[in-house]
Amino acid sequence: MPKMEELYRHLIAGVGENPDREGLRDTPRRAAEAFQFLTKGYRDDIDKLVNNALFDSDTRELVVVRNIELYSLCEHHLLPFIGKAHVGYIPNGKVIGLSKIARLVDVFARRLQIQENLTRQIADTILQYTNALGVGVVIEAQHLCMMMRGVEKQNSIMTTSCVLGELHDDPETRAEFLHLIGK
Repeated sequence: MPKMEELYRHLIAGVGENPDREGLRDTPRRAAEAFQFLTKGYRDDIDKLVNNALFDSDTRELVVVRNIELYSLCEHHLLPFIGKAHVGYIPNGKVIGLSKIARLVDVFARRLQIQENLTRQIADTILQYTNALGVGVVIEAQHLCMMMRGVEKQNSIMTTSCVLGELHDDPETRAEFLHLIGK
């Protein structure tokens, strides 16, 4: 943390501010702590997070969790992107604890990311841990790197998807997933 605090002091000075003035005096520490929190996904252990929360089930119907809020940092500009993930899977003898799906979204969102990779990482991990017959992940997000700088488009929303297994191979199953998430 001390090195990160010092880097924030240099950053503040680099924009022409005095890092020792009253309002900025503690900012390097606060900013370093915030950045540590915003990137905690690097330090999360997915095995511990799942914690064997896999339960026997004979259901083979879609399980869908919609509107999981996510906050991430664009790896190109270190600016936030904010949105929601919709996750669905077709169990294959096991279901995963409901909260674990949201926690998996957070693990990968709390890393320096691009949305395309984030979508795939969530889908791959759910497939890996559940051995599901199919997995679908759709993410819709607004990117501050596009809203605050560059083209400054305030209403743009990026949508990415990753569909695996039966959700990829069967158009009717994919259509059911998209219908259930409101797309």
